[in-house]
Amino acid sequence: MNTQKLISDYKALGDQHSKSLIVKDMIPLVKSIVGKINLPSNSLTNYEDLESIGVEGLLEALESYNPSKDVQFNTFAYYRIRGNIIDYLRSIDELPRTKRKLYGTSMEAIQGLQQELGRTPTNAEISDKMGISLSDYEDLLSVVQQRSALSLETTIDDSDSSSVASMIEDQTFQSPDADLMNTEMKNALARAVKKLPEREQVILGLYYYEEYTLKEIASVVELSEARISQIIGKILMNLKTSLHSYAVA
Repeated sequence: MNTQKLISDYKALGDQHSKSLIVKDMIPLVKSIVGKINLPSNSLTNYEDLESIGVEGLLEALESYNPSKDVQFNTFAYYRIRGNIIDYLRSIDELPRTKRKLYGTSMEAIQGLQQELGRTPTNAEISDKMGISLSDYEDLLSVVQQRSALSLETTIDDSDSSSVASMIEDQTFQSPDADLMNTEMKNALARAVKKLPEREQVILGLYYYEEYTLKEIASVVELSEARISQIIGKILMNLKTSLHSYAVA
């Protein structure tokens, strides 16, 4: 039975069997959202915890959803599930101020090196410019990816409501106010994406457009989940730098 039809039956009749079927049908969505998060090794939680938090959000969405509104339940539940997970992770693991400072320094380093070298700098070149180890820089890239997965509407430092991640997010789950950027900026982003190496374009497409989890992408391109997280973080930072250069040009 169609999920939307099950929703209508449950909201109209309170049928618990329909509710169970709805939850069963929506579990893949919960797992997909959780699968985009690369948990640090010292995290205070695990994927099973996050799935439970996501299911709580799903149940809350089911109870508050109004079928008469012109919004599909999948869209409504997506934002409620993700919101629950965001709130939970923020409550146990606030981004340290040092990471915020490193993020700002890295953006300056990337922009400076792009102008100096006339190409996208390597991770080693960026870390050397920043005066930190390559390992520390790659840890920062993982943080960037994790934050983008948690909230595609905010940047790592919560200072900009038009982050690169929100610009390239798949619009399958589109909110009423999702069109936040003009055509020129979209075109600039498209051009920047086309300049990425082929493998990075593939990873970007799998992550944002095909809704693959980190584990699924790792299997496709034969890299570790941690490495995929770093690559996505690198892509986001490079694209944001490119868009910044476009905006101030």
